[in-house]
Amino acid sequence: MTADQIRSLQPALAALLTTFRPCFKRVASFGHWERYIVGLITDLKRKSIEPIALAAGVAVRTLQEFLADFVWDHQRVDTMLRQLVMDRHGSERAIGVIDASAHAKQGDKTPGVKRQWCGERGKKENCVVGQHLLYTDNDPHNPFTCVVASDLYLPEDWANDRKRCKEAGIPDEVVYRPKWQIALDQVKEVIGDGVRFSWLTFDEEYGSVPAFWFGLDRLGQRGIGEVRANFYCWPARPHCRSTQAAHASKRVDNVCRYSPVFTQKKWRTVTIKDTTRGPMVWEIKTAWVHLVDASGPVSQPTDRKYWLILARNPATGETKYFVSNAAANTPLAEMLQVAFARWHVEKWFGRAKQEAGFGAFEVRTYTSLIRHWLSSRMAMYFLAAETQRLRGEKSGDHARAGGRRRQRLGHRALGTRSARAGAPGGVRSVLSGTQRRLIPKPARKTQTEKVALPY
Repeated sequence: MTADQIRSLQPALAALLTTFRPCFKRVASFGHWERYIVGLITDLKRKSIEPIALAAGVAVRTLQEFLADFVWDHQRVDTMLRQLVMDRHGSERAIGVIDASAHAKQGDKTPGVKRQWCGERGKKENCVVGQHLLYTDNDPHNPFTCVVASDLYLPEDWANDRKRCKEAGIPDEVVYRPKWQIALDQVKEVIGDGVRFSWLTFDEEYGSVPAFWFGLDRLGQRGIGEVRANFYCWPARPHCRSTQAAHASKRVDNVCRYSPVFTQKKWRTVTIKDTTRGPMVWEIKTAWVHLVDASGPVSQPTDRKYWLILARNPATGETKYFVSNAAANTPLAEMLQVAFARWHVEKWFGRAKQEAGFGAFEVRTYTSLIRHWLSSRMAMYFLAAETQRLRGEKSGDHARAGGRRRQRLGHRALGTRSARAGAPGGVRSVLSGTQRRLIPKPARKTQTEKVALPY
């Protein structure tokens, strides 16, 4: 963001951050957090600690210690952010999107760094992987999105080397957990903080784990997720227990290809949504199946049944397999709209890395990493909330077309409206004098002037 844009949004940003003031014991610590978040949303080329500190006129060491050692309750900030999301953006059709994000890093000191699959690079790379849970109201015209949980995926070799973990400040209670287990724990935690999802959706890394589905069942949470072709199920409960292949569970691709529960059904054409390239159309077949419960000494079919959905794209020939624990009377169109809603988190990752420095951390301690992700998520929440509000105001202006109150929303109008959005009587900016001093005066030239860090 440029200087003018940040200046116009200062009252709204100050009002938001003041909400979290009780989480900081010292005014100075709260001031550092303000500077850090403003630094994350500026147009700095690098949004790590050093560039932000230098642009803000703060000692680099001080900002490093703020993230790593200063006393402030970042867990309480996280909880309050979740409650704020529900209070201001809660929706009965809300969707939770589960996904991991990798950040390529050099060296071996960043917590959790290891040569592993890096989606950012599309290959195995030295990287840090975070597990995240996104909340979206899935509005078709003006969607709101916010990541409500972020945790470090700690590889097994890291977890087994407690000396290395201690050097990186990783608490003893942080141990290796597969990504699906972290995701399940996140869902449980945010539900405990009052977040409610109508649905959860996720890719095959989570959907292909039966234990993940059983965990969602225990939470009473509906979900639909993609599964791999080699995911196993029973199209019908076997008549007897036997080790013979005829009575064993089957791969879902073979079930869809050969089982009568699919071969005897006709394809249904479903339009998922309209896009700029035209309607997204898929051909669908569905059946009820039993999943494989391997919790006991012998694998057996589950008592309850789950949806198995075969989706085929007639334009590309692409095939997908989905499983859902939704009720039998759930509309198929609703389930498919949720299943294809994972783009929300992919878009959020892209914007967060570009606009709020989500992957720009250069830290060597666990606490610093978690606090950086939290601060970046707070910056993204602010941008998402303001975007949704201003789009709503723009729609209202359009509704009054031809009237005297209709106007083009410029920077000055934005600042005035941001002030009105807060407490009665306007919002008093709590940004420090240093931040105000670093905001340059608007240039008299017609072209836009960019500055490094305008506080």
